[in-house]
Amino acid sequence: MTNLKIGVILANLGTPDSPSPKDISRYLWQFLTDPRVVDLPRCKWYPLLKAIILPLRSKRVAKDYRSIWTEQGSPLMVFTEQQKQGLIDFFRQQQLDVEIEIGMTYGNPSMPSAVQKLMDKKVEHIIVLPLYPQYSSSTTGAVFDSFAEALKQQRGIVPFDFIHSYPLNQNYISALIDSCKARLKADEFLLFSFHGIPLRYENTGDYYRTHCQQTAAAVAQGLGLNEKQWGLTFQSRFGKEEWLQPYTDEFLSNAAAQGIKKVAVICPGFAVDCLETLEEIAEENKDYFITNGGESYQYIPALNASPAHIETLGRLVINQMAKMKCNNCSSPNIDIIPTITVPTSNNLSSRCH
Repeated sequence: MTNLKIGVILANLGTPDSPSPKDISRYLWQFLTDPRVVDLPRCKWYPLLKAIILPLRSKRVAKDYRSIWTEQGSPLMVFTEQQKQGLIDFFRQQQLDVEIEIGMTYGNPSMPSAVQKLMDKKVEHIIVLPLYPQYSSSTTGAVFDSFAEALKQQRGIVPFDFIHSYPLNQNYISALIDSCKARLKADEFLLFSFHGIPLRYENTGDYYRTHCQQTAAAVAQGLGLNEKQWGLTFQSRFGKEEWLQPYTDEFLSNAAAQGIKKVAVICPGFAVDCLETLEEIAEENKDYFITNGGESYQYIPALNASPAHIETLGRLVINQMAKMKCNNCSSPNIDIIPTITVPTSNNLSSRCH
């Protein structure tokens, strides 16, 4: 077991400071000017964003945020804080000297603030844990960029590790399976909805779709579902260009006509519930389904700060610590959690409806 003082950064996308149009505009500017998210030429994109998109979108999004905002604040931030506390308790029980900080790619608390807090606590090694099980250049890649920028502000940089992805991690898959078992009814079609990315990103090397397919297939297999009992779609597209398909909203609008009358939707790519799950999936897409002939619809919540999820995140960090020991040519006194192997299939894409 390592004697180093470890610092862990829980990294997520971020959230506005409040549901006001002003705070949302500030947040969206930071988000939509990241070339990982929108890679259009700045000379064309920035004027359009500032003059048209932000003024219109900020007011509309403010209404959506107000519908999910809690007394404690943004759900994304509330659940992430709960995850932080859960991990503090987890590592205390494991008798490990681990400091936890939250670092958002956009908004507050920022990635530089997370790095600075850990440095102030004299950590000797940092592990960055992006809360994105499936890798994408627009999410995990953006976290890496943000962390690298934060390091530029530090004169002394401690060694660090970056947890790349975990689409088939055994604890993660088991947590999803158990969550579905507790809620999924025998006659419901299970829809896995992942956040989309432009198809162009995939065509230039992003392998996000493959990770999404791996996770969905592993969960469906664990639940004993056949290919007619589940599907995979992509949500939250923005702009006019083509994104990964099939689209969640279009699938749900047409599902009843295809004989699917009862649906349960789960979003495994979201580590915590947020605007895209609580408003877009739980409300907006429910309306599409019911209005077009659907009979029943339920949203299966994100894993959030459930005990199984805290165990998953904690074991990911412990596994990384084990690798640190291996790299130092010592025999780690830590069990490394394996991933699940899913049989490959040439028909996986067609099975994902």
